[in-house]
Amino acid sequence: MDIKTYTCKESQRLDTFLAAEIGQTRSQIAHLIKQGAVFVDEKKVKRPGVKLKIEQIIKVEFPEAKQEEALDVDFDVEILYEDDDVLVINKPSGVTVHPAPSVKEATLVDWLKHKGIRLSTISGEERHGIVHRLDKGTSGTMIVAKNNDAHEFLSLQLQDKSMGRYYVAVINPALKDNLTVVEKNIGRSAHNRLKMACTETGKYAKTQFSTLLPSLDESTQLIACKLFTGRTHQIRVHLESMNRHILGDHIYAIAPRQEKSERVLLHAYMIYFIHPTTKEKLTFTAQFDDVMQNYIDKKFNSEQINEIMEPSYILNSFNTDI
Repeated sequence: MDIKTYTCKESQRLDTFLAAEIGQTRSQIAHLIKQGAVFVDEKKVKRPGVKLKIEQIIKVEFPEAKQEEALDVDFDVEILYEDDDVLVINKPSGVTVHPAPSVKEATLVDWLKHKGIRLSTISGEERHGIVHRLDKGTSGTMIVAKNNDAHEFLSLQLQDKSMGRYYVAVINPALKDNLTVVEKNIGRSAHNRLKMACTETGKYAKTQFSTLLPSLDESTQLIACKLFTGRTHQIRVHLESMNRHILGDHIYAIAPRQEKSERVLLHAYMIYFIHPTTKEKLTFTAQFDDVMQNYIDKKFNSEQINEIMEPSYILNSFNTDI
């Protein structure tokens, strides 16, 4: 059993304190408390809303993870970087990250199991270093933690925005402005349970879009996207709110005349984060797969593409003041 202790430095709720310290949600903390795994000054607590006092000692007994066998994996995953703490990969399009009752094929978690990356989670359910997610159809950069300390450190970076990604997508019709900021709440669609939608009752979401290059026939456009929040389908929903759509996206697609693609042409091109041990800021880029690369080679000016896909070009295309 993994046991850790924390010292409270200011008066606050227990669940709020542990959520920040461990890098998990308050509901996950509540589940941990319900299991009887949290102690304040050696006394077991039963309520997430317990008010902590300064210098109180909080002990957490993390339960052992339940291990499950991995499914056979029939796909390869490109490794961009690996050390004792982190693994940076280029997730293929078509691969689901987490198992679910509706998912019958092997997932990225199964691939991680085969690699021997297994971490305990605070809830006792086995996790495999998944710090953040990508939709099944989206390819590109992902970071995986290889131990619990790294996982907690990286999870906190998601909250304080010291970790982030830049996406590249092919859309139509084209955006009119070089820079477009969308700030609209996102929640589950009332009309289609498979979709998310911009709704007043949803969670706050903010995305910035930067135009990169029109296609040769100007029917589509290559854009870059920067997320300031991490809502489900955020890029696709915010584009739909402007009547723009990503090629190959059948859920948020528009006209039947829209140009077809074998996959959603959305790619997490670049990721940056602070290394949990060295504290160095690291940046990695992931190349397109053959489907997306072939489409871009066919539809866009190759010389211009080589220029705009430089990481410095994409970074400089955004307004860093907002």
